[in-house]
Amino acid sequence: MDGFRKIRVRMAPSPTGPLHFGTARTALFNWLFARAQGGDFVLRIEDTDIERSSPEYEKDIINGLKWFGLDWDEGPDVGGNYGPYRQSERLEIYEKYLQKLIDENKSYYCFCSKEQLELDRQAMLAQGLAPKYSGRCRNLSKEESEKRIANGEKAVIRFKTPGIEVEFIDLIRGKLKFDATLIGDIVIARNLRSPLFIFSGAVDDFEMKITHVIRGEDHISNTPKQVLIQRALGFDEVKYAHLPLILAPNRTKLSKRYLETSLNDYRKQGYLPEAMFNFLALLGWHPKDEQEIFSAEELIKEFDLKRIQKAGAIFDINKLEWLNGQYIKKIKPVDLAGKLTEFVPSEWLNNKELFIRAVAVEKERMKKLTDFKELADFFFELPDYKAELLIWPRPKEIEKINKEKTLNNLKLLLEEISKIFKADFNAANLEKAIIPLTEVWGRGELLWPLRAGLSGKEISPGPFEIMEVLGKEETLRRLKIAIEKLE
Repeated sequence: MDGFRKIRVRMAPSPTGPLHFGTARTALFNWLFARAQGGDFVLRIEDTDIERSSPEYEKDIINGLKWFGLDWDEGPDVGGNYGPYRQSERLEIYEKYLQKLIDENKSYYCFCSKEQLELDRQAMLAQGLAPKYSGRCRNLSKEESEKRIANGEKAVIRFKTPGIEVEFIDLIRGKLKFDATLIGDIVIARNLRSPLFIFSGAVDDFEMKITHVIRGEDHISNTPKQVLIQRALGFDEVKYAHLPLILAPNRTKLSKRYLETSLNDYRKQGYLPEAMFNFLALLGWHPKDEQEIFSAEELIKEFDLKRIQKAGAIFDINKLEWLNGQYIKKIKPVDLAGKLTEFVPSEWLNNKELFIRAVAVEKERMKKLTDFKELADFFFELPDYKAELLIWPRPKEIEKINKEKTLNNLKLLLEEISKIFKADFNAANLEKAIIPLTEVWGRGELLWPLRAGLSGKEISPGPFEIMEVLGKEETLRRLKIAIEKLE
């Protein structure tokens, strides 16, 4: 709790595109903070950009947040005491506060054309000054402004930025100061019913009783502007925390290939929501020890804003794949099989027992759910491989002696495996029967052609595990095919 006020945070995405990686990380940090502090997490949709916003993107954002484990106490789909939670439905609220600023001479209508603004900008640059609004319309009388608006002149609403130093505490970076004289009078609305983000966000945070705004470092320049708007309207100021940027492993700006890949795309690539949750939590936040794999409950218990770093957070796709692989290994084969159904050909599901056995063997090698199709395809259909694959040691060209030796070894294996009862046909019994033979005939000489003949691949699980999955009949059939290839 923050004094006597209940902690309330919000996530306020714009539905102008799918839910991206960086937005998801920000949402998670807000959620963890709220849950750790016994506070509320609010979802607010900032859809005042009517031309670019769409219900489809809003749906994608909501589904994406839910997919990797987030829920919210208030929002457009669950309601709450401070709604509506879409900005497009809050226009009367913004109009009230915009009019208040105009009435109190804290904002004004600006009639400057784009051409005039550009001329002023170039003039300032020529003088070596940082460009800002010149203040050309700042002192127009209210009567003149209203008359020009009534006559249909185009105008925007600008906030009268006071010439002071703005200071606030960033909960991650400490005390920050900004010289407001360098900002100039900023545009806060296109008209009374079309507020811009900088204004509507400040109003909504007050109206929804938000206590903490946790957002990306790229918003730091917006914060002093919103602080000034809050003060002008007599609002309680909120506390701010700006998260570090997400960087590539070489500490350069992260490629859009990853940062702007939607969460839904990661799901389609076969990443588990639990792994994504875990990975996002470690992007810029460090636990007290070296633990890397966390449940949601563990993260809530340990999460502290003080442990968020100031420096950029490194996005390591290899780390994400490793984490995903660890979570895959934890899942029971029958449950993992259920998660894999959308990633494999439908005919693989006809033999449920074979499918689950294949999952049990291959899950140790999987980093993503999409890996299974390529790793396990040979269980469902033997590839058409070349005879050279069977020979050990592997020569550049087939030598007659190795070919004959391999052929004899496969026949020996076929005979020995045929003796094992179907009821005893498991990896342990098969290993017990064949390993003693390798002491006489050579480990590589027996096990390589056995594994290659069963899988038709250079790389696969061990032969005993493969045979248990395939069963006795299919194992013998594949060995006979291997023998035919060498004869």
